[in-house]
Amino acid sequence: MTRFILASASPARLRILQAAGLDPAVHVSDVDEDALIAEIGSHATPAEIVVALAQAKAESVVAGLDQGLRDDTVLVGCDSMLHHAGALTGKPHTPAAARAQWHAMRGTEAELLTGHCLMRLKAGHVVASESRTVTTTIRFSTPTDSQIDAYVATGEPLAVAGAFTLDGLGGWFVDGIDGDPSSVIGISLPLVRSLLDDVGVSITDLWK
Repeated sequence: MTRFILASASPARLRILQAAGLDPAVHVSDVDEDALIAEIGSHATPAEIVVALAQAKAESVVAGLDQGLRDDTVLVGCDSMLHHAGALTGKPHTPAAARAQWHAMRGTEAELLTGHCLMRLKAGHVVASESRTVTTTIRFSTPTDSQIDAYVATGEPLAVAGAFTLDGLGGWFVDGIDGDPSSVIGISLPLVRSLLDDVGVSITDLWK
């Protein structure tokens, strides 16, 4: 049976795939996201940046796979960033950055971009690779200053793109979205299914 490898440490991405019938192996990349973004430069579009990050993560994991895992495998790398008020942001990392981001984006709309890179491996080699981005519009509500402080204090927004989640505590502060909800959580099920079709693999053949 074809293996499915998730090239991501994100527990949210893993949960989505498991809930949707897959049993992925997790291999985490060692890509320095900030360094890669700086290398790409400001001339790149937001979609180009998230795809480049997803490709780098997938390539990093493929390079480190044992030969036995290269026999019949599909591998997916992803990266998400928020495009708000002309700026592209990833994980805030610090409480101060998360708090400032929430003060700026409450009551506004933003675009959450998730880049995907899917690689098909057979007989030890990458035989196909497809990359694409999904963009979803997020409509943020207007949490109070104290609510923002309480949310930041949980630590959740520090390690997620855009300083919010849809499927966690941050969901209380999202009024709605236009687009694919799974891509906001971290990996687009419809897009992955489409990319699998492009490389000759049916999603139903990967179900547990």
